[in-house]
Amino acid sequence: MTSEIRLAFEHPDARSKAGAPELADRISLRDHIVEVDIGAFQQERGKTQRVCFNVVVEVRPLSEISDDVDRILSYDKVSEAIAVELAKERLNLLETLAERIAERILLEPQALRVFVRIEKLDRGPGALGVEIVRSAKDFSVEPAEHFQVGPRPQIICLSNDAIASASLSGWLDTLSVSDTPSIICVDLPVDGKSLTGHAMVDRRIALLSIEQNAWVLASKDDRCVVVGSKTELDWAIKHNELCVWAPSKMVLDATQPPKGPVSDTLGLALWLGHSLNAKHVMAIGSFDSEQDDPLILFRGVGPDAL
Repeated sequence: MTSEIRLAFEHPDARSKAGAPELADRISLRDHIVEVDIGAFQQERGKTQRVCFNVVVEVRPLSEISDDVDRILSYDKVSEAIAVELAKERLNLLETLAERIAERILLEPQALRVFVRIEKLDRGPGALGVEIVRSAKDFSVEPAEHFQVGPRPQIICLSNDAIASASLSGWLDTLSVSDTPSIICVDLPVDGKSLTGHAMVDRRIALLSIEQNAWVLASKDDRCVVVGSKTELDWAIKHNELCVWAPSKMVLDATQPPKGPVSDTLGLALWLGHSLNAKHVMAIGSFDSEQDDPLILFRGVGPDAL
């Protein structure tokens, strides 16, 4: 086991010489230093010390070559696991912290095994630390999709008349200073509502038309950044960044896509809201939709809508 842990942190050349056929794909976070209040000794309490984290995760190989960010284990998930466990409570032992970080990372479906090395840099003449290796079978873990970390967003669904409204800038001002992360969904453009009658073609055209409207909104205000992947949305939520959703990728990739037509943009916003466990959906403006869902907090118009 000691040799296995050592090889986890070695240069790929050293690991390849140790036995390439058995080696899995890996991602790593190296020399991540955080000021932490941790330790069992009295002189360690009430003060922070530098703690260095090195994490290597063996991941499930992709079945085909892909440049899709939503199909890989994001590096943010590794640093997030460290941050969340440090924020939960003060701990006495590095061993406990390492176990919790490993378990959290192994919630991710791509993660097969994780190596964690944690070292205190200020407790002696050298680095004092622990190293562990864990796999999913070592824990009773739930699938990652049932486990949410971080704040819950609000979904702001803007109709065409709301996007054209003189109140738009004021609404964006309110959203940009809110403590709740905001994801803006936009309506299908008026000229995108005359479709072909072919269900699959109309679905694609409607999604592309909505994304066109998202870019139009982004052109009106630099704070509106268009994002299309679940990974980008997660990042924006955790960093409280205002973003505008481009729905094509998530809708077309979904195992449980929206039940109604994507031309029902309020229904599409509700689907996103339930997918992200949002606090609520606010429908600003006029929508041709009969949606009645408890997630809708507000539905209306006016400069004070937000």
